[in-house]
Amino acid sequence: MASDKTNVMRVLEQHKIAYTAHEYPHGKEAVDGVSVAQLLGQDVRQVFKTLVARGKSGGYHVFVIPVAAELDLKKAAKAAGEKSVELVHVKELLGLTGYVRGGCSPVGMKKAFPTVFDASVQDIPTVIVSAGKIGYQIECAPADLMALVRATAAPITTTP
Repeated sequence: MASDKTNVMRVLEQHKIAYTAHEYPHGKEAVDGVSVAQLLGQDVRQVFKTLVARGKSGGYHVFVIPVAAELDLKKAAKAAGEKSVELVHVKELLGLTGYVRGGCSPVGMKKAFPTVFDASVQDIPTVIVSAGKIGYQIECAPADLMALVRATAAPITTTP
C-alpha cells in the first residue's frame, strides 16, 4: 500500500479500528464502483458506495449501499425518517462532505450526518468503502464501521 494515508485511515487508527487499505489504478475521474471491485479483485457485494441525500426536512443523510445496487429513494426516506429524499448534486458534495465524487466516504465527513447502511451489510464478513480519495479504499468489519459513524442498517436498495 502506498504511504498515502488518507484522513479516513487516520480516523480509523485514532479509534483503534482494524482495517485493510486497498489501492486501485485510477485517473482523475471517478470510476464506477463495480469497476473498482473488479480492479481490487473483490466481491462486488462487499464493495459499498456512499451517497448523500437531502431530506424533505432540509437535513442531510448518508446512505451506504453495495456498488452494484441502486438506492431506493422511498425506502431510504423511510429509513431516514423523512417524507422524501433526493440525492444532492455532485457540485454540492465537496462543500458538504469535504469529499469529491468517487472519493466520498462515510468516515470523516465535515459534519456527522445520519447514516444508513443497506441491510445486506449484515451478511458480509467485511465491507469496503472509499478511503476518502479516488483510488483508495478501506476494508473493515461492518460492525466497527457502523459503530464509528453511528449508522443504522435498513433495506434501502431496489430489489432487482
